[in-house]
Amino acid sequence: MRSVNPYTEEVMKEFGEISIEQALEQLKKSKQAQERWKLLSVADRIPYLTKLAAVLRKNKQRYAEMITKEMGKPIKESLGEVEKCAWLADYFAEKSEEFLKDEHIKTDFKKSYIRFQPLGAVFTIMPWNYPFWQVYRQAVLSTVAGNACLLKHASNVPQTALFIEESFKEAGYPDHIFKTLLISSKTAMELIPHVDAVSLTGSNKAGEAVGELAGKHIKPLVLELGGSDPFIVLDDADVKAAAQMAIKTRFINTGQSCIAAKRLIVMEKVAEEFEKEFIAAAKQLKVGDPMDPEIDIGPVAKKGFVDDLESQLRDAEDKGAKVTRIAEKQEKGFFFIPCIVTSTADNMKVLKEETFGPIAPIIIVKSEEEVVKIANDTEFGLGAAIWSKNLERAERLAGQIESGTVVINSMVKSDPRLPFGGIKKSGVGRELSRYGLMEFVNIKTIVVKE
Repeated sequence: MRSVNPYTEEVMKEFGEISIEQALEQLKKSKQAQERWKLLSVADRIPYLTKLAAVLRKNKQRYAEMITKEMGKPIKESLGEVEKCAWLADYFAEKSEEFLKDEHIKTDFKKSYIRFQPLGAVFTIMPWNYPFWQVYRQAVLSTVAGNACLLKHASNVPQTALFIEESFKEAGYPDHIFKTLLISSKTAMELIPHVDAVSLTGSNKAGEAVGELAGKHIKPLVLELGGSDPFIVLDDADVKAAAQMAIKTRFINTGQSCIAAKRLIVMEKVAEEFEKEFIAAAKQLKVGDPMDPEIDIGPVAKKGFVDDLESQLRDAEDKGAKVTRIAEKQEKGFFFIPCIVTSTADNMKVLKEETFGPIAPIIIVKSEEEVVKIANDTEFGLGAAIWSKNLERAERLAGQIESGTVVINSMVKSDPRLPFGGIKKSGVGRELSRYGLMEFVNIKTIVVKE
């Protein structure tokens, strides 16, 4: 397991993977620790979250630098990611007792109520693109509910994964309530039959494999998978504001985000203005060393991703697309130079596949009906954005978009207070908010008759 800096291409550190036998021994310890942890009241578990938030803020610079070194995210975004994790911990410290309290229902019985109890050991399989946030948004919720959490992180961010474990230790969590396992994907699959629940954020291929195995063994499951989010600009939108936000949501994290705007769908009346504003704003982005706080676009996380993106782009050019590149190729690092694709056709890979990098295709449409048809013409259904000055119109169209989230006059982003997840091939279940907390508890009905 190698930790490689995608900017310098240096191998920073190598780690040996543990065996399935060692992983099962750790699982045993986590289950034993969870038997004690679940006996604490929610109120008794909340101070750990408060301390965790403080630990994250204290170590923010150190953690952010490791994120950037391991996967190439611009440092200003890495700092924001760690801060967001602290906010998450604070929010659930404030709300978990309310979310998990018994819910009383009036029935014919003397007493009827719902009690929310932990499931046991939750196995968390997480990706590299938001290597802190993706983990905490599952681990914070599952542990405050009384579960133990075992993490199998992406193989290219092992040092980040160990920093996450360190943060839980520093916050005083009991041993083995949160544990990072440096294991292969094969070992992770072998572990699934033995855990009590599974949460995966990752590719659709990984989701299909994990979902099949979890289903075979009847394991509660949450999947947060890919996206091809439409960013819709209607003919009455504030075009300049929409273009500025489209830059942010398409190129955030160097375009490596499941909820990035992957398809910019613009009505014909404002298409020329939008393209002009979008290209001009894109050319202001600074590409380079991600440790530089002025940089907007860093390298992609792995060398192979450059080839994948080039293949998608060549396919578009071969089918008649016009490509505008916004910067020069860097001398070193795993860089894919951001580009804008116009004159698109619906058979192009940049529209049919998820583009996990800084490619921005623009689709021009003539009517609302065409907007909805194209927005929904994808196997994904994670998020969508609609831009219009007519909020009633935008909300009406939002009801027709097939996705887990629709945002009007802004960008799709996760928020601890709101449920997050998709439909179709974008996933199963929800994370964050009270709905996310409910994914990893036994919703137990208790009735009492005199």
